[in-house]
Amino acid sequence: MKNTPFTEKHIALGAKMAAFAGFNMPISYTGINDEHSAVRKNAGVFDVSHMGEFILKGENALDLIQRVTSNDASKLTPGKAQYSCLPNPEGGIVDDLLVYCIEENQVYMLVVNAGNIDKDWNWISQHNTKGVEMHNISDKTCLLAIQGPNAASILQPLTEVNLVNLKYYTFEKSTFAGVPNVLISATGYTGAGGVEIYFEDKDGAADKIWHAIFEIGGPQGLKPIGLGARDTLRLEMGFCLYGNDIDDRTSPLEGGLGWITKFTKDFTAKDILEKQKAAGVTQKLVGFEMVDKGIPRHDYVIKNAQGEVIGRVTSGTQSPSLQKAIGLGYVKTAFAAQDAEIFIEVRDKLLKARVVKVPFLA
Repeated sequence: MKNTPFTEKHIALGAKMAAFAGFNMPISYTGINDEHSAVRKNAGVFDVSHMGEFILKGENALDLIQRVTSNDASKLTPGKAQYSCLPNPEGGIVDDLLVYCIEENQVYMLVVNAGNIDKDWNWISQHNTKGVEMHNISDKTCLLAIQGPNAASILQPLTEVNLVNLKYYTFEKSTFAGVPNVLISATGYTGAGGVEIYFEDKDGAADKIWHAIFEIGGPQGLKPIGLGARDTLRLEMGFCLYGNDIDDRTSPLEGGLGWITKFTKDFTAKDILEKQKAAGVTQKLVGFEMVDKGIPRHDYVIKNAQGEVIGRVTSGTQSPSLQKAIGLGYVKTAFAAQDAEIFIEVRDKLLKARVVKVPFLA
């Protein structure tokens, strides 16, 4: 297993550790519910240094990104980021990712899922037919996500960037906690606000930043947060998790990602997805909440009132904020309308649920 520069800190703090995407990662420290609540109500720090980062440079960098991603990266100006996905030739999803515009038409950073770093690198490289300079900086890049309604105000003394007024999906490069060249991004995977900071661990930068964040944040209730709470937080927002809710066999239109699928440009599987849009999808990813008592889990079967299979659960949990069981799953389009009655098969019992609008948390 790989370690991040913060692994020893997690262990010293008593974190429950486990393998995730080939990394030794913290799952929880004080308990998922406690950590979840800390992020929703105050602020928490996630070590997400396992994520992958690629730099694409050169006059054809934008052209390459446009061809391999579904969203329109030509809309990006320096300091702006965008959520997108990499379609495969069949219209499925190689991965979902963030695209950062560092220098317009010239320099971009792509942030990909930890489990897909090699897969994505190879996929993009296959399409690099015009000599774009590519750098996989994943191994030397640290990423901390400081999330929660008070995250920006807690961190403000550590940088000159106006964190409180940093608009969603924008970023600035600046000094943070005395470390130069830190990319500070108003993004995250929790829906609770906050920032993500990218930096290279050289000259003790990781130690310096971690120490500074907790020195200033600890007295204000800032807590380290594990991947367990990261999952419950993202699910309450209806955010997709690659490998669960979207994958190589699901299209962005089926997965509710039509908003990042722009047909104003050419990209992989554009024709397939255009036809799918025109004809209508046969299955849709929906949010649902349990009516009967029980917790839905990944790959549980979804049935209709007659007991016929109509889909499958992709993600499910007991929502700490709502105190009810919620989930995401694919169902036949006829059952995708809000308030539609569906049944989750749990240990040979059919438990009633209803389709609801996401995010689950208003």
